[in-house]
Amino acid sequence: MKTNLFNYVLLLFSTFAFSQAGHIMQGVGAINMSMGGAATAQPLDISGALQWNPASISSFDYQTIKLDVGLFSSSPELSSSFGPLSGTTMDDRGTSIMPNIAYVWAKEGSKHTFGASAFGISGFGVTFPEDSNYPQDILGNPNPNYNPNQSSNPINFPQNAGGFGHIESDYMLLQVSLSYAYEITDKFSIGVQPNINYAALQLMPNPTANPSMTAGYSATNKASAIGYGAQFGLFYDSGFGLKLGASYKTTQKFQEFEFDNTYLDNSMATSKFQMDYPAILSFGLGYSVSDVDLALDFRRVDYENTEGFSKTGWTQTGSVSGFGWQNISILSAGLQYKGISKLPLRIGYTYSSNPIPEDVTFFNVPATAVIKNAFQFGLSYEVNSNWKIDGVYHYGDSGDATKGQMLSPFAVSPSNPLGKIAGSSISYDMTTSMIMLGVSYTFNKPTD
Repeated sequence: MKTNLFNYVLLLFSTFAFSQAGHIMQGVGAINMSMGGAATAQPLDISGALQWNPASISSFDYQTIKLDVGLFSSSPELSSSFGPLSGTTMDDRGTSIMPNIAYVWAKEGSKHTFGASAFGISGFGVTFPEDSNYPQDILGNPNPNYNPNQSSNPINFPQNAGGFGHIESDYMLLQVSLSYAYEITDKFSIGVQPNINYAALQLMPNPTANPSMTAGYSATNKASAIGYGAQFGLFYDSGFGLKLGASYKTTQKFQEFEFDNTYLDNSMATSKFQMDYPAILSFGLGYSVSDVDLALDFRRVDYENTEGFSKTGWTQTGSVSGFGWQNISILSAGLQYKGISKLPLRIGYTYSSNPIPEDVTFFNVPATAVIKNAFQFGLSYEVNSNWKIDGVYHYGDSGDATKGQMLSPFAVSPSNPLGKIAGSSISYDMTTSMIMLGVSYTFNKPTD
């Protein structure tokens, strides 16, 4: 019974694939999302506090449990061209579910605060169907069904016609954490949070596995891995409105994903690939006055020293050694207005730089979900002193499309180390939308 329940929880969390800043969730829960993800120095709810700064949970005085569930949809577009052939393929992945749960145990007047959480903190996923409108295969045999009057997307041609065929990816990371905060003074707190992580990854085709000379790149099962890490935080509340915060999330180190690869000729092989979660340094500024709460966060994400993202290029056997992402900066800002009785309103904005350099655009087709600008509007309804209902609407766009050239291991040379294919191009962009609802219950809080 316990095993079945655990598997059900993992299945529920594995249904989402949402990305904002690289492959990092911009926020957790309806309140934190509606503030653009800013919470390092402005803990408006327990989910945002547990996600971005464990020291800030010291600002809560009662036991609170919170559950959030969102419905997320995206519309990635993948375009490519080679010679006279060009086209665009739309993603047909559909809607994903995003659940989060948090709990904080606090007692008024105590210097000790404890928390626990299970958050989906990372994900990406695309589904681009195969394009069968190709002129000929790689052996020069003409395609009798080719229609030159219709567009053709070379990257989605079948593998026997020089493309990748059906492209699908599915990645999720569930982080389970225990948090502790200690008030050194009534204004200054420190916090620590050990994390246990579960990740699942599926790639079709799998570019990290060695290709077959006769059967191309393989499809994979969904592989899983366990990882470990921690987060440390500092939080200062001046008592006159100004709040400061800082946190550091260490690299979350994972075991290797072990893939069972199946090739087009039904031959099988195994391969391994390690993909860690990057270290994140966050600084926050908060200010509260009368009916207004302001929050501003700056984050720096260290992809360049993270296994799976730091390396790139082709191996000697024709597999891809890594995504090749660069470090990014994230700016989150939010405003809450509490002038309407029992109905606080919030707006938020998040900016993220693009981690994918132009040269490695081709390697990152499975992880196209990079959002540059995200806009949020949210509100809460305070039913009574114990119950609160929250909601948020999110819209994001990738800004300019990520563009580059198609690459091939067969075109690699000393002067062309990535194997760029002359006369080719590849690009992708996307928009995202989400509706999330949350409910929280605070135990033993006095009635207003």
